[in-house]
Amino acid sequence: MTFDVHQLDVFVLVGAVVTLAAILAVRVSAGVGLPSLLIYLLIGVVLGEGGPFGIPFDDAQLAHALGFGALAVILAEGGLTTDWRQVRPSIRLGLSLATVGIAVSVAVVAVATHYLLGLPWELAVLLGAICSPTDAAAVFSVLRALPLPKRLTGALEAESGLNDAPTVVLVGIISTGAVGEAGLAETAGIIAFELSVGGLVGVVCGVAGAWLMRRVALPSSGLYPLAVLCLAFTAYGVSSALHASGFAAIYVAALILGNSELPHRVATRSFAEGVAWLAQIGLFVMLGLLLSPSRIDLDTVVQALVTGLVLTLVARPLSVLVSSIAQPMAPRDLAFISWAGLRGAVPIVLATIPLSEGVDGADDLFDIVFVMVVVYTLLTGPTLPWVARRLRVARRSEPRGLDVEAAPLDRVDADLLQVSIAPTSKMHGVEVGELRLPPGASVSLVIRSGDVLVPELRTVLRHGDDLVVVTPRKLREATEARMRQVSANGRLAQWLGDPSRRERD
Repeated sequence: MTFDVHQLDVFVLVGAVVTLAAILAVRVSAGVGLPSLLIYLLIGVVLGEGGPFGIPFDDAQLAHALGFGALAVILAEGGLTTDWRQVRPSIRLGLSLATVGIAVSVAVVAVATHYLLGLPWELAVLLGAICSPTDAAAVFSVLRALPLPKRLTGALEAESGLNDAPTVVLVGIISTGAVGEAGLAETAGIIAFELSVGGLVGVVCGVAGAWLMRRVALPSSGLYPLAVLCLAFTAYGVSSALHASGFAAIYVAALILGNSELPHRVATRSFAEGVAWLAQIGLFVMLGLLLSPSRIDLDTVVQALVTGLVLTLVARPLSVLVSSIAQPMAPRDLAFISWAGLRGAVPIVLATIPLSEGVDGADDLFDIVFVMVVVYTLLTGPTLPWVARRLRVARRSEPRGLDVEAAPLDRVDADLLQVSIAPTSKMHGVEVGELRLPPGASVSLVIRSGDVLVPELRTVLRHGDDLVVVTPRKLREATEARMRQVSANGRLAQWLGDPSRRERD
């Protein structure tokens, strides 16, 4: 089949219209507390062969490949935008949920669906493995909008970033029939190998990439976000070439890069968010296209509801309880984590693996997973704020008061920081001299309402000001830390220590 310029024109038009509709859907979904993936899936179903547009799409192998590519982009964005200081206190629980918790959940769902629904053991274990992981896109988009303590968001974000890797391995082994030959112990060893080597590759690529980006002055600021994203995908490619987990590698590498002192860090994160949104839109629309609504019958709906009930009310709470042995938490925290196990594109993408391998019953499995994800996302997503209040784990929102953007100065070993004073910052009313920046760092310019001021020590800072700060590269971290202290505490920062170390969460 040839692809000429006229077909390209039609493709561009349809793609632009669908993408704009999906972007507008973000606003609608945010208003009701739903992950926007549901609207994206609906768009795909409407465009598909069962909808009025009738676009045929049944290539499971292509969906599998594109789905993995989109998940890699989403995980890269998740790592780049995750604050390690928030994740670190809960990393043990997050890692336990992504490994031990997955194993418990798979076992519970497999046993329940085998005896309750009469599924063969192979399909029952596949269904358990496919449904158990939480979805990074859903978790990042929903939970970051809730005023939750860092111990909870950290655990859930770490889990969603790491649990794709073991489940991809498990579903792949089962779908190819290798699990019967390998045995349980060897399968566990393969998963451990892929996770550990993938994580190690991610660490190496992340650390080396951060070192390189700090020392290479690129001719355009727009190249920095591209370079950082390519470094993360380098980790994915190297890990995959070593037959390890590319998902673990790309998340770890992006996490290190996102928390390193890189030039144009804010712009990099914004670029990654935009690319991840595009990946999510394309992924969910494609998965909606893959669904054949004519195959959905009452039996499929009943099986999906039963599977979701077992997963939500039995498997998830039990997996959280067992995982908490690694890092005990209060019962109300564990209850919220149990309810906040959001599913999304990941289970549906995993369901394309047995489809592409031609497993008997894979079509029915895909339909069950699709219906279950839609129904239980509608149930859990909008109720999360109410559950957080009822369990008394919600807290008053704490908006960010300071944004810092950085660019290297080529001829000297220094960085140029652009600091924006947000309306919530306590830097308002503070004099430049009261900032008490490290020796060698200074506020060079203050931009206020479009006017450029050369500040004096007695110049008073205001909300909405943009500061241009020059700092030696070796003092950049200390300079940023000092400005954040003043932003959080005002003039009192000269007597208080780093507030980030004193946070309860």
